[in-house]
Amino acid sequence: MSRTLGIIPARYASTRFPGKPLADIQGKPMIQWVYERCTSIFEHLYVATDDYRIINAVNGFGGKVILTGDGHSSGTERCLEAYGIIRKQIDSEFHLVVNIQGDEPLVNPEQIEELISCFDIRTTEIATLIQPFDETEDPENQNIVKVVVDHTLKAIYFSRLPIPFKRDKSTEITHYKHIGLYAYTPTALHEICSLSPTMLEKSENLEQLRWLEHGYSIQTKVTMHKSQGVDSPADLDKVRALLLNK
Repeated sequence: MSRTLGIIPARYASTRFPGKPLADIQGKPMIQWVYERCTSIFEHLYVATDDYRIINAVNGFGGKVILTGDGHSSGTERCLEAYGIIRKQIDSEFHLVVNIQGDEPLVNPEQIEELISCFDIRTTEIATLIQPFDETEDPENQNIVKVVVDHTLKAIYFSRLPIPFKRDKSTEITHYKHIGLYAYTPTALHEICSLSPTMLEKSENLEQLRWLEHGYSIQTKVTMHKSQGVDSPADLDKVRALLLNK
């Protein structure tokens, strides 16, 4: 996928979990787990960060890394800056930019392929993945973002609360959680980073609501590959346990 650019935005100064990208998992920093799981998909794969500790770690395991500014409010904005730097640095154009979360050490390469396949629909500008809740997961957990979609799997709304509300207990409903991988056309990436913040985004603290509120559509695809994001030290313990049991 020579014309698809993979970017892993990573910042050190997380409010809930400072230094998260460098958290140790079986002797390797978490960012290395993410990077190595994606190398089979991308010819061009970079970590984008504003912190030299992360730069040193990525250089240490032989990855590619880009230094970005420290004023970004989202990983999407960091991806846009990195995209511009990389495009000039290697003098190449890309038709897709994939944003891989730096706190998804169990990301499956097939998930990336599923995400990219959303662009088989020619009108797709932004894409992400969703997954049905399983019986072990708590829909009340506000760290797990929920999503409702239409019959074409375009996103209607994202929320930290359980949606849709099941008023009639006999109604069959599939509740989906959001898997935080994104892909964009370069044009869409430029445009969404220039949008003004919106009420829905501020209310839920979810940047994708800004895009929906400004009229952009987000194509989703259902993935059945399990992953475990790391939002807290407790999540990190879960990842360590899962890897030990493999």
